[in-house]
Amino acid sequence: MRTIKRVFDFYIFGNIHVGLATFCLTKLSLETYGISNNLIPLFVLFSTIFVYNFIRLRKVSTNEHWLSFFLSENKKAVLFLSIISFVFILFQSFFLNVKSIIALIPFGLSALFYVSPISFNNQFSFSLRSIAFFKIFLIAFTWAGVTVLFPLINYELSIGLNEVILFMQRFLIIVVITIPFDIRDLSYDHENLKTLPQVIGLERSKVFGIFFLMLFLGLELFKSQSDNIGLRINFVVALISMFFLIRANEDQHKYYCAFYVESIPILWFFLYLLK
Repeated sequence: MRTIKRVFDFYIFGNIHVGLATFCLTKLSLETYGISNNLIPLFVLFSTIFVYNFIRLRKVSTNEHWLSFFLSENKKAVLFLSIISFVFILFQSFFLNVKSIIALIPFGLSALFYVSPISFNNQFSFSLRSIAFFKIFLIAFTWAGVTVLFPLINYELSIGLNEVILFMQRFLIIVVITIPFDIRDLSYDHENLKTLPQVIGLERSKVFGIFFLMLFLGLELFKSQSDNIGLRINFVVALISMFFLIRANEDQHKYYCAFYVESIPILWFFLYLLK
């Protein structure tokens, strides 16, 4: 039983689970256009594992105590997983459209400079983390860009109104499912980070998230090819997201966000497959 728990913890906190979440979101974007090829979704999966582990290892001293303990106990395994992921990224990059690789650069740089401050002549240092509210919107913008724009550009699909709406919906839903993480981290995040719950409070953050869910659903009506099945699936996803948003608190279990909330994109994809 203890071995199963250790494997499960590595799956969650080694960021394989979050990688699977981005894989499913990318699949959702491509399946909409009848593309079932897994090259881009797998590239996104391994990129997510590598980037998230890179960020987590760079911030090891500021992580929650249980996460710091996990990283200290499994540092070699996490590093090995990250190296393997990086090798896969390099291999898969040879099969990508050059335009899509260029499109990834802003998202890669935003992740890099979010962790590492930007220095000017060793006299002035600026971090993206210091901008109020920036964390949650940067994450949402990056996830939306990587799981929507990146695959569309790779397959040279035209970007019109439907694609802009899809990007906006993905951005909105990621903001919503990121709020429980910021609520969880209220006791750990430095006050200079100025996350949404730090600035407007826990309850107002939840109201903010519910408003974004309404926008998420409302945008579906503006799609030129909107269908009832897609709207129903999005409604179920919004309800589940709202459930976890409302129940989020500072004393949540370590699996609440890392497993349950992070499973929403995976469930979303399975709902799409069952339609």
